[in-house]
Amino acid sequence: MSDSGCATCSFRARHDKSPTSFLGRVWRWHVNFCPGWKSYMKSLPDDEKKALVEKYAFPPTKFA
Repeated sequence: MSDSGCATCSFRARHDKSPTSFLGRVWRWHVNFCPGWKSYMKSLPDDEKKALVEKYAFPPTKFA
């Protein structure tokens, strides 16, 4: 896995707990352009990547 900290990100945990909270929405907006998140997604095996794409409702081609 990546050293980016994305797997243990506190903002991501906030989003997972309450996606409509302010910090949850900030995290979801942030990952659309975050280079750390993009490299984290590229470092994941395909099955884990697919699970995250489905969990967070990303477009299927966004992190392909």
